[in-house]
Amino acid sequence: MSDREHAAPTTSLGELARVFLKLGVIGFGGPAAHIALMEDEVVHRRRWLDRERFLDYVGATNLIPGPNSTELAIQIGRDRAGWPGLVVAGASFILPAAVIVGVLAWGYTRFGTIPEVTALLAGVKAAVIAIVVQALVRLARTAVKSAWLAVIAGASVAAALAGAHELIVLLAAAAVCAVVAAVLRGGRPATPLLVAIPLADYGGGIVASALGGAALAVTPSLVSIFAVFLKIGSVIFGSGYVLLAFLRADVVERLGWLTNQQLLDAVAAGQITPGPVFTTATFIGYLVGGSPGAVVATSGIFLPAFIFVAVSGPLVPLIRRSRVAGAALDGVNVASLALMAVVTWELGRDALVDLTTILIAVAAGALLATRRVNAAWLLLGGALAGLLRLA
Repeated sequence: MSDREHAAPTTSLGELARVFLKLGVIGFGGPAAHIALMEDEVVHRRRWLDRERFLDYVGATNLIPGPNSTELAIQIGRDRAGWPGLVVAGASFILPAAVIVGVLAWGYTRFGTIPEVTALLAGVKAAVIAIVVQALVRLARTAVKSAWLAVIAGASVAAALAGAHELIVLLAAAAVCAVVAAVLRGGRPATPLLVAIPLADYGGGIVASALGGAALAVTPSLVSIFAVFLKIGSVIFGSGYVLLAFLRADVVERLGWLTNQQLLDAVAAGQITPGPVFTTATFIGYLVGGSPGAVVATSGIFLPAFIFVAVSGPLVPLIRRSRVAGAALDGVNVASLALMAVVTWELGRDALVDLTTILIAVAAGALLATRRVNAAWLLLGGALAGLLRLA
């Protein structure tokens, strides 16, 4: 289907807003659950798309940085109502979670030091570690498709532990995998162009990284908050859990805006609310800049998703036909998981501090491994178990 056909309005903006606001309110369970809910709503119930085109859009979101389920909402909005639909569908899906997380951040700043709340959060953070580990294992089974990619993952872990910048780790993994694939294919002349297409998405991220770096020497300002989250939103491939690596590197280690404990609390807020995990940025923005900080952090981290969806349409067929470009993306995916593994280890040392928190994490991990338990229920259970520490 041509781009012009995609842009032809076929659904009112009001209806798009209602559908994606609803999906944003009920969308518990992470990206996989979000995609399942969208498939049920737009393919089965409303018949806006056939299954083939829906799957095409799912595949396209995996080829660009950003939160996959949010980008799928943006793709569907563009399909149904052109450029205005792109904005309305994406914003409607993001808004409920951003508002809820903002309210949680407000409560956290006022009540987070009360002993009962501290104990509750300790239990939640232990459960978060189990959830992230389970997601890491599940994603690794898909991403690490060969011994070669396992080597790349191991090298990425080593580089991250040695202090290499996360963008360097990602780009190096992509470049090495692309070069190896090009050599195996005989180094055809078209290879450099095809490799450049998926890596071109990082151009905006690298520019944003430079802007974010300018914030290192200053206290949090709205400009620096926006720049940091714009950079993060521009470079993350894969699961929203990979967000942990970038958040810790910037807002904990480089900028010192948060502690590890506060970061885990922010991640927990993103977990217990519906909608995209990237609204963790809303929580952090509120902590460092109040309500205006929450708004600019949310805007910064989601803005690249709208831009990438808008510009990537003509490029997606080229990327998907190229084995070399696909190899580069494989490298990005395993390096992302390597970064996630390193950060999970470091955060786990802060979260699992006594027998109670260790048992909470083990129990949550066992439930995740043996039963399909919604993450929100695990976090609630962790909170209640944490409160038992005071009994």
